[in-house]
Amino acid sequence: MLLPARLSQKQSTILKVVLFVLSLGPFARLIIGAFTNNLGANPVELLTRSTGTWTLVFLCITLAVTPVRKLTGWNWLTLYRRMFGLFAFFYVCLHFTTYIWFDQYFDVEAIVKDVIKRPFITVGFAAFVLLIPLAITSNNYLVRKMGAKRWQLLHRLIYPICILGVVHYWWLVKRDLTQPIIYAVIVGVLLLARLIWRRQKPKAKPRPAAAATRSPA
Repeated sequence: MLLPARLSQKQSTILKVVLFVLSLGPFARLIIGAFTNNLGANPVELLTRSTGTWTLVFLCITLAVTPVRKLTGWNWLTLYRRMFGLFAFFYVCLHFTTYIWFDQYFDVEAIVKDVIKRPFITVGFAAFVLLIPLAITSNNYLVRKMGAKRWQLLHRLIYPICILGVVHYWWLVKRDLTQPIIYAVIVGVLLLARLIWRRQKPKAKPRPAAAATRSPA
């Protein structure tokens, strides 16, 4: 059954709850695995890989909202884009916390050296830093305070963030590049679609001089 072009308030609320619970699924699985001692032989690596992968997944989902909306007419998808973006930030925080806690044991000097010397950590850290202002401004108050244009301009940082996330994953994987390539293709297609639509968008026609001026009453 195809989803409708519009949702009622009740349908929208139910769908938001369902998506929220599903988005917490990977985190719940990790928590259960930790309490049941079922995180494998290298729990730190599993936690790091899992949280990093889900960060990239939610970034791709967030990036996909506009293209899917344009292709399907499901305008209600925009209601959940902010939630998906915040879940991307939630999982990247878990990813970063796992790294500084279980991998580096809060050794600031070692972390700084790691960020400088290891390129995949450098680009990953850059993506994390760029995500912070997006998460901070993901509320209605700051949207109004900043103004729609400036807010939209800031949140276009998701484009380089997604690219940095793919590069981080690509440089991290040393042998099988299948998954990084898949994410690179997904991000590439989503960005290319935006570029094509932007070029096809008709330019605003200049207003005639007579219409632009108001005649005295």
